[in-house]
Amino acid sequence: MTPQDRANRCAAAMTQAADAVRWMGIELVEIAPGAATMCMTIAPHHANGHRICHGGVIFTLADTAFAYACNSRNVSTVAQHGNISFIAPAHVGDVLTATAAERALSGKNGIYDIRVTRQDGTLIAEMRGLSRAVRGQWFTE
Repeated sequence: MTPQDRANRCAAAMTQAADAVRWMGIELVEIAPGAATMCMTIAPHHANGHRICHGGVIFTLADTAFAYACNSRNVSTVAQHGNISFIAPAHVGDVLTATAAERALSGKNGIYDIRVTRQDGTLIAEMRGLSRAVRGQWFTE
């Protein structure tokens, strides 16, 4: 099995199991070993009291790309830390894309950078996630 085949199978298993991802309207755009791209359209129920996208929604999108990237090698992996900086607001109707890229992987620990952009390329947020491998796999090899 190639690393890309493994990443594809992991993403399929994660998507099937992730009720919250489907409920939020987050979609997988691209998966590769150590990388993932997810997108979502901001709906009225994603807005906060300022009528902009709730920060928790943006974090969830970024965290989902992080999760797919760090689980792409068929090693069950969880977040141990995530830090996000919000750069610009997103509005209802915007299409946000989160792109996660692995920066380091050593033993059970990984470091990932995630950029969230709007459809016009505007940077909305940047996140850094630290991962930790745990027991288990997404499928039996």
